[in-house]
Amino acid sequence: MSGVQRLDWISHPAGALHGDVVVPGDKSVSHRSMMLSAIAEGTSHIRGFLEGEDTRATAAVLAQLGVSIESPSAGERVVRGVGLHGLRGSSKPLDCGNAGTGMRLLTGLLAGQAFDSTLIGDESLSKRPMRRVTDPLTKMGAQIDTLDGLPPLHVHGGKTLHGIRYELPVASAQIKSALLLAGLYAKGITEVIEPHPTRDYTERMLAAFGWPIEFSPGRAKLEGGHRLKATGVVVPADFSSAAFFLVAASIVPGSIVRLPAVGLNPRRTGLLEALRLMGADIQIEKQSESGGEKVGDIVVRHAPLHGIELPETLVPDMIDEFPALFVAAAIAKGRTIVRGAAELRVKESDRIATMAAGLRALGVRIEETPDGAIIDGGAIEAGAVDSHGDHRIAMSFAAAGLVAKGEVVIRDCANVATSFPGFLELANSCGFALGLAP
Repeated sequence: MSGVQRLDWISHPAGALHGDVVVPGDKSVSHRSMMLSAIAEGTSHIRGFLEGEDTRATAAVLAQLGVSIESPSAGERVVRGVGLHGLRGSSKPLDCGNAGTGMRLLTGLLAGQAFDSTLIGDESLSKRPMRRVTDPLTKMGAQIDTLDGLPPLHVHGGKTLHGIRYELPVASAQIKSALLLAGLYAKGITEVIEPHPTRDYTERMLAAFGWPIEFSPGRAKLEGGHRLKATGVVVPADFSSAAFFLVAASIVPGSIVRLPAVGLNPRRTGLLEALRLMGADIQIEKQSESGGEKVGDIVVRHAPLHGIELPETLVPDMIDEFPALFVAAAIAKGRTIVRGAAELRVKESDRIATMAAGLRALGVRIEETPDGAIIDGGAIEAGAVDSHGDHRIAMSFAAAGLVAKGEVVIRDCANVATSFPGFLELANSCGFALGLAP
């Protein structure tokens, strides 16, 4: 998963965006569906699976642990579950690539196994903090060695886990999910309380696989010792992938774009609410439910945006979408203030610092704060930015280039394949003017 070849883009100013844009399957749901299918009893059929490097890395790890996974066609997986205690240890490290979600959730899953495991990642993932997941797992009885809190993670097997009641210091769906997965193997009850509600994909999916679980916004509780039963999973289109088109269509005059069958989990759609507060014209049509998840077509039309003071209550529900929001704020009339988003500093890059540096390079007035930014909207100039290998940064600046006063060169874009394979082609199909830099 390491040694990704460097790739640069050029985004040119473009006319109105139009058409139906079918974005890939939800990455969070894809990771979780693969893990729960692997330890369920029976054969699960997953449709809409994200064909990205992150999710494929998770599937490869599970295959290395003895799970049979077939791929009859793109976006489809047939997983022959081995049951809660059927995984087999591997003498080789388990490579999570760039997948922070994969590594953190697998740490919880592996904490209750009878065998030792070592989780590794690429250069970017190897710099991401893991104590927030290893510390509470240790309270449950796990033994996990780290490199001063960073990967690789050596998870010792054969440890008896016990349920705990844990109050998360920072709202994180990944940490919550890791503890719930460990709780499947623990004696007694595992309860997780969050300072703010986060996405509840794991809770909903555990219920769909037949595990008794109680959950409500900001709280989840389960007891160990039950069984997971195989089921079918239809993965909705990824709201995080839709985010770049929501912002692009909002800021490019004359645009009308439809994004079909997007997952609308209320703990995921903070950006939609933030853009509406800024004056965006976004409608939801054809709403339905699939596997416990809300799904609908998102129709977005260009509208003049204005700056806002972002309500901190929205922050946990849009933590992956802030790079796109920063681009919207850079075009909006007036000032946008973001607070309470310190989590952005420990993503694939320090997203506050990286977005601030990029926007300044394009002539935008932006002031970094420890937990956010103050952005004065206006015009975006031509220039060059560095995504620092962060897929969401790269795609956000691709949208910014549509309304810039000249071309925007975006450096280090190869990692877009981790979450959104085919982004360049799909973007150009609706009107982007995005190409490879020489």
